[in-house]
Amino acid sequence: MFVRELRAHLESLPGIGPHLAARLAKLGITSVASLLTYYPRGWEDRSRRIPLKDFQKEPTVCTQVRVLAHDWIQTRPGIFVKGREQRILKIYIEDETAQAVLVCFNRPFLERQLVVGKSYWLWGQFQYRYGELQSSNFEFEAVHDKNQPPRLFGKILPIYGLTEGLSQNQLRTIIQRALERYGLHIEGELPDSLVKKYNLLPTAQALRAVHFPLNQEELERARKTLIYQELFYLELLIGRRAQNRRAHGGDQERKHKEGAPLLNPDGLLPLQEALLRRLPFPLTPGQQQAIKDINKDMAGPIPMARLIQGDVGCGKTLVSFFAVLAARELGGQTALMAPTELLARQHAENAARLLEPLGLHVAFLTGNIKAQGRSHLLKALAAGDIDLVVGTHALFSQDVVYHRLQLVIIDEQHRFGVLQRSQILAKGNNPDLLMMSATPIPRTLALTVFGDLEVSTIHDMPGGRKPVKTHLAKQSSEQRVYDFVRRELEKGHQAYFVYPLIDEGTSEVTANLKDAQSMAERLAREVYPEYKVALIHSRLEEEKKREIMEAFRKGEIHVLVATSVVEVGVDVPNATCMVVEHAERFGLAALHQLRGRVGRGADQAYCFLVYSDNLSEDGKHRLTTMLHHQDGFIIAEEDLKIRGPGHLAGKEQSGYFTLGMADPIRDVETLQKARHDAFAIIEKDPGLLLPEHTVLREVLSRSPPFEGVAL
Repeated sequence: MFVRELRAHLESLPGIGPHLAARLAKLGITSVASLLTYYPRGWEDRSRRIPLKDFQKEPTVCTQVRVLAHDWIQTRPGIFVKGREQRILKIYIEDETAQAVLVCFNRPFLERQLVVGKSYWLWGQFQYRYGELQSSNFEFEAVHDKNQPPRLFGKILPIYGLTEGLSQNQLRTIIQRALERYGLHIEGELPDSLVKKYNLLPTAQALRAVHFPLNQEELERARKTLIYQELFYLELLIGRRAQNRRAHGGDQERKHKEGAPLLNPDGLLPLQEALLRRLPFPLTPGQQQAIKDINKDMAGPIPMARLIQGDVGCGKTLVSFFAVLAARELGGQTALMAPTELLARQHAENAARLLEPLGLHVAFLTGNIKAQGRSHLLKALAAGDIDLVVGTHALFSQDVVYHRLQLVIIDEQHRFGVLQRSQILAKGNNPDLLMMSATPIPRTLALTVFGDLEVSTIHDMPGGRKPVKTHLAKQSSEQRVYDFVRRELEKGHQAYFVYPLIDEGTSEVTANLKDAQSMAERLAREVYPEYKVALIHSRLEEEKKREIMEAFRKGEIHVLVATSVVEVGVDVPNATCMVVEHAERFGLAALHQLRGRVGRGADQAYCFLVYSDNLSEDGKHRLTTMLHHQDGFIIAEEDLKIRGPGHLAGKEQSGYFTLGMADPIRDVETLQKARHDAFAIIEKDPGLLLPEHTVLREVLSRSPPFEGVAL
C-alpha cells in the first residue's frame, strides 16, 4: 500500500476522539495519509550531551543535572493574586561542569517535580543574568535505571507546527502510533535503479526516519529521499503532460503543410512583414527572437505550447499579434483571453488598430455584451468571419463555437487556472497555445510549473525608455510627495495614486488605512483642486471604467486614483508618477506591476512607495527590494523567497501543487536531477510499460501524488 492510499480516518487510531480530530483538521490532517505526511518543521538534537559550561557555544544545553536546592523569591511583597502572594521559584542545579539556576515563573508545581537530591535530564536555553547562569525555558525528565531509557532525551525529536489545544508530545505520540500500525506496510514509490543511484531509503523507512530519526545521518537520508521523491513525481507528471500534448498533435488537418506561406529571409510571414512595415519603431532583438520561436512552433506538426515572459513594458502583446498573423496565414482563428474586461478591451482596441488595416477582422467578447450583439458576433465567429476574438472567460462559454480555432493566447497566465486553460483549448482541435506573463517567472518555477512549455524570454526593452526612479517615503512625509507630483502635473504630465482599499474599512485591521474613495475626494478638493481627478475601482461598471480610462489616456484626467485594478495592462505614456500609499500592504509582484504603469514614454518617470511608520521586517524587505532593483526577474526571485514555494500550478484559480518536504529554491539541484531522470524515463518508456517502471505506473494509477493535475 502506498502512503497516499492510507485514507483511514484519524479516529481509527487509539487515543483520537472527535475533539482531537477537529484540532488536527485545523492543520489539514484528516486521514492517516495526511498525518504521516505532516512533516516536522524542524528537529531538536537531544542525542548529544552539551554540558552547562558550553552554553555559549550551542543554542541549547542538553545534560544530566542534580537538584541542589529550592528557593522562593518574593517579587512584590504584600501583593496577592487569587489569594496568593506573588513569588518566583528558583531551583539550583549542577552537572559535572557548572552550576545554574532554573527560574520558574507561575510554576509552583515544579517544586514537587524537581526534587532536591534527585537527578534529571535537562534541555534548555541558558544565559548569564544577575550574576548567575539562568534558564526559564527548559524541559526535564527524571533519570531512571538503565532498563528504562529516557523518553525525550538521547534522541532527535521532531518539532511540528501546532494549533491551539495541541502539544508537541501529543502529535509525536499520534504519529508514532500511526507508524506502528501502518508503517511496515507502506510500499516504496521509486524504481530500484533510482534508489541505488542516489543512495535513498525505502519510503517506509524514510517516513519513520523523518519523524523519529535514529541519528543525523539517517535524518538527512530521509529528507533527501522524500525531497527527491516529491520532485521526481512533479516532473514525471509535467513530462507526461508534455508527452500527451505531442501524442495528440499529429493531426494533419490541423495545419496547412502543402502550399503554406513561406518565411522571408528575416523569418517573417507575409502578413507579419506587412505589420512590421507599418510600425513606427523597430522590434527589439528579444521580440524578434520570440517571433521566430513562435513561427517555428506553429509550422511544426506538434501544437505549440510556449510561454512568452518578460518584464513590464517589454512588448509581449505586440509579439502575440505577430502570432495572430501566423494563425491567419495557416487559415485559422485566434482567441486572446485576458483576466479583466479593462485589459481585454485595451487589447481589442490595439489589435483593431494594428491588424484590421491588414485585412483581419477583430471582435471583442465579454459577458457584458448585450444579447443581440452577442448573437451576431457568435454567428460570425462560427462562420469563420472573425479572425481574432479578444475577451475574458466568456471565450470558453458553452455557446461559443469557433470555425477553426488555430491559436489560443492567454495573457497574464498566472491569473487563470489549469481547468480554465483546458476549457478554452477544448474549443479547438489541438490548437497552438501561447501564454504571456508580465510577472517574470523565476528559473526554479519555470522548471516546475511550466516545465512542459517552451519558454521565450524578452530581456530587452523598447528604445528610448528610461528606468523609473523609485523613492521610499514615510506617511508623515507625504506632503513632499504631493509637491513633487504637482511639479510633474505643471509640466503637463499625469499621475496615478493607488490605495489598498476602495472605501473606508470597518474592521480594526483596516481602520487606519487610507482608501481610494476618500482620498480621491481629498486630492480633488484640497491637494490638486485645479486639476481633474477621477476614481476607478473594481466595483464600477465596465462601461464606466472604459470611459474613465479613455479620458485618462487622452489627457482629460490628470490624476487617476485607483486600487490595484490598474496593476496590469494600462498603457498611458504621458503618466510619469505612480504613488502607492500603504505600499507595505502590497506584494512585490503587485508593486512591480504598478511601477510598470509609468515610464512607458520618453520622459523620466517616478514611483513613490509611501509606507506607514510601523513597518514589519517583511514590509521593509519588500520595499528595499523595490528600491534597489528594476529587474523583474530578480524581484520575482525575492518574492518567491519571501512567500516560499507554497503552491505550484494545478487546478485552482492559480492552479497549484502543494509540496510537503521539497522547496524548489533550496532544492534546485535535486529538482534538476529529478527532472532529468523523469524525462529520460518518459522518453524511453512513454507508457511506463517496462517491468522496472511498474511501480511508477502503480503510483500514478492507485494513489495520484498530486491531485487535480491535468495530464
